[in-house]
Amino acid sequence: MSQGIPPSPDEAARRAVALAAPDPPTLRAALDATGYLTDTGLSTALYLALRLPQPLLLEGEPGVGKTEAARALATVLGSPLIRLQCYDGLDAAEALYEWNYPRQLLSIRLAESRGTALEEADLFTDAFLLRRPVLAALTHPGPTPAVLLIDEIDRADDDFEAFLLEVLAEAGVTIPELGTVRAAVTPLVILTSNRTRDLHDALKRRCLYHWIDYPGTERVIEIVRRRVPGTAPSLAAEVAAAVRRLRTLEVQKPPGIAESIDWVSALTLLGVERLDPDSAGRTLGVLLKYREDHDLVRDRGLAWLAGAPDG
Repeated sequence: MSQGIPPSPDEAARRAVALAAPDPPTLRAALDATGYLTDTGLSTALYLALRLPQPLLLEGEPGVGKTEAARALATVLGSPLIRLQCYDGLDAAEALYEWNYPRQLLSIRLAESRGTALEEADLFTDAFLLRRPVLAALTHPGPTPAVLLIDEIDRADDDFEAFLLEVLAEAGVTIPELGTVRAAVTPLVILTSNRTRDLHDALKRRCLYHWIDYPGTERVIEIVRRRVPGTAPSLAAEVAAAVRRLRTLEVQKPPGIAESIDWVSALTLLGVERLDPDSAGRTLGVLLKYREDHDLVRDRGLAWLAGAPDG
């Protein structure tokens, strides 16, 4: 770059990212400061996604912290977190943009009342454009890249995956009325999947990949005590052990970290300092959301869940 010529917005954003995350250990410490605890593998994956930059696909069971990883990263960067929640039937228009039809109609009526001509092209300009998450992330001006979270991509269908290929590969999209829109500042794209179905190879090839597993008991205790200040150490340990026991049963939705935090919050609110069969039974609905799962646990024994030696 020639002396005296200011860097492009994208280059300036890369420099800002390099300062915020010069290496994986620094990024891990910064994430830790936000309250999000990572391991070496995840912090390295997030670092590479930032610095290459390249989209990152995070897979894992529900509740292991995939969405929170994106939220914590946005906090570290001081960037907006722009979230697109996927669902069956989601189409490109809902993810990308819409035209503000009421405003367009009002403009037509105003032009008619004034007796002025209004061309069709006048109605399809940036002034009438409603940016949905993908376009909002692509047009974010900086100074740091937006974090675009495409949550639960496995819930969307094949057509939506195909639409994303241009976004992931080119950091741009084509809008028929406006042409191709390229990002001035390349967003950091994080996709999450609960692996309810396999994603296409074409999408995976455009992404870095990391699997987030359930954390160990000691890590769960540390996370819970951070998220629920004042938690008795014994209660955090007992809840972590109980949740781990629950995952050995064939429940329809095994509880994750989020449910562990909610359970400790509920028990603490009720004044429980040690987990016992009674408190476990009264608050089972915090963990399990299917009647069949409740029956399964009660058949196995609430004493077993609470960790009683004869449970």
